[in-house]
Amino acid sequence: MMDSVFAEYRVKHPEVAVRRDPDLWQRLDELGLVRLTGAEEHGGSGAGWFEAAELLSAAARHAVRIPLAEHDLLACWLLAAAAGLPAGGAVRTVCMLNSQGIATDVPWAATADRVVVAWRGEGGYRVADVAAQDLSITPGANLIGEPRDEVIVDLADLEGAPVPLALVTELRLKSGLVRAIEVCAVLDRIVALCVDHTTSRIQFGRPLAEFQAVQNLVSDIAAEAALARAATEAALTTAVADGWSAPSLDFLVAVARSCAGHASTVVVRNAHQAFGAIGTTREHQLHEYTRAALAWRGEFGSVRYWDDQVAEAAMHASAGGLWGLITGS
Repeated sequence: MMDSVFAEYRVKHPEVAVRRDPDLWQRLDELGLVRLTGAEEHGGSGAGWFEAAELLSAAARHAVRIPLAEHDLLACWLLAAAAGLPAGGAVRTVCMLNSQGIATDVPWAATADRVVVAWRGEGGYRVADVAAQDLSITPGANLIGEPRDEVIVDLADLEGAPVPLALVTELRLKSGLVRAIEVCAVLDRIVALCVDHTTSRIQFGRPLAEFQAVQNLVSDIAAEAALARAATEAALTTAVADGWSAPSLDFLVAVARSCAGHASTVVVRNAHQAFGAIGTTREHQLHEYTRAALAWRGEFGSVRYWDDQVAEAAMHASAGGLWGLITGS
């Protein structure tokens, strides 16, 4: 159903749009996909992260840009967890403010109805649900043109609900895993495109896939994408099984993001080499996925940040604990 909805949308809108389409949003809302993981008593569908991961992956596979993750999995979840409030019909995103009340690269802030903001005050962390019109928002964009905006607010004017540090940590992990899921989806799509192109494109009297150099390119693409997918699925499975409270979850999410980030480098480079000149054109769909991988891998924490988290966890493991940390045993 998810693939069908997004495929139908792309047929009607062949050009990739980086704005929130109200008609598509309404269609998804009617199907119960906008608040897929929300509690049923608050108007949600009561599904879990496995279903949400399929939804995010389907959108990414069809290059449909829409703030499903930011709205459902991050902003509305945080609002409900912090204040127990239903989300209502407003479209939301989320951001973490610094000590000056500033957040940069906030996804979809300029197109959202409300922004769930978190910040650290004198008495600890707090969360507030603020109308977008009450914020100072400077529009920006990432590599694929999705809104990544600067949000400024006077912290003295905010009255929020107190939240524990554990909830803020969970927000960081959920945000990081969201992007890992989306990166893996576009990497898998790039693999499929490369296999289709190299097996159907005839050069010098035979398919490109029969040349050993091309085989090496594609096999490296497939291996890196599979590694990123395996690491991401391991983190997601542990998160769901243990209610986002597993001691090893920080490490697993960091590994997923690190693997997805480094895989993007190899996959994007090799894919464009396999496609040659046609893959660099705007008319070809390859760039819709390669640029997405490069854009998303640096959001909610850079590749270097997540690499550092992996290294720090390994260094702090006890003398006999590193193997257990890696294997989960």
